[in-house]
Amino acid sequence: MNAQPTCLWLPALDRFDAAHPLRRLLARADRLADGPRERLAALAAAFDGGGAPLPAAALLREQLAGDAGEAMWLNADPAWVQPDMTGVRLMACGSLSLQPDEAQAYAQVLQPAFAEAGLQLEITAPGHWQLRLSPDMPLPDFATPEQALGEDLYQHLPSGAEGRRWRVLLNEAQVLLHQHPLNAARESRGLSPVNSVWFWGAGHLPAALRSGFAGAIGNDALLRALAARAGIPGQACTPSTVAAAAAGSLIDLQDIPAAELGREWWPTLQALAQRQSLHFAFASGEHWSWRPRHRWRFWRGAPR
Repeated sequence: MNAQPTCLWLPALDRFDAAHPLRRLLARADRLADGPRERLAALAAAFDGGGAPLPAAALLREQLAGDAGEAMWLNADPAWVQPDMTGVRLMACGSLSLQPDEAQAYAQVLQPAFAEAGLQLEITAPGHWQLRLSPDMPLPDFATPEQALGEDLYQHLPSGAEGRRWRVLLNEAQVLLHQHPLNAARESRGLSPVNSVWFWGAGHLPAALRSGFAGAIGNDALLRALAARAGIPGQACTPSTVAAAAAGSLIDLQDIPAAELGREWWPTLQALAQRQSLHFAFASGEHWSWRPRHRWRFWRGAPR
């Protein structure tokens, strides 16, 4: 039997109201030290690559296209930025409900600018655009979308001489995308425009990764890519796959609203808690440990 508990990644704790059934379960669980709040940091901890930054672009390329090879890869994901009184804010990145033909249409206007810079834009998937770089190209540090979302994007652009070419390229991409006719059509359907890209996740495909988990269940492409590289089973997240999860699995529920977890998923999660040790990890950093015997702790009150 796998000694490691099954780990459930959940939305931020403040998304669960006081009446949520998970709150009653946490009242009987043991509080642990907080963990990382950034998703990429949590992924890196779950799949030990030797302490190096997570090369998200190469991992995604290998998972989705199978040809990462020895090249250096950099994500150039579609993004939505919005100006305000103090600057320009990154509102969304990658998750923009793009169709394949839309992604190709946007890429067509961007390709000349990237080609002039000696780069080729690859549409790996509608929400994942990438650049194949030479293996020895020096690169600045790039902020992840998670670090920049909701903030003035200019505070998170790569700095220094090495960052200049990427700042210039980002500006050119924004100019080209700003008036793209697809944006008006998308906005008329209540969808966000695509008026920028975001560079992040640079690196080479790692030779191997390690994970103590028995498997990974989730809908995030990067999680599935990490599981494949670590040689553990990866599955889509559905109530049936969660119900059948092997002990010691990683189950990613962070993209499911807390209310939906309490309304539609709770019977599955409750059944899991009755037979497995669980580790609850919230996106806001709080961690709890649960053992099936904890259900007898009737005297404990609800956590705040």
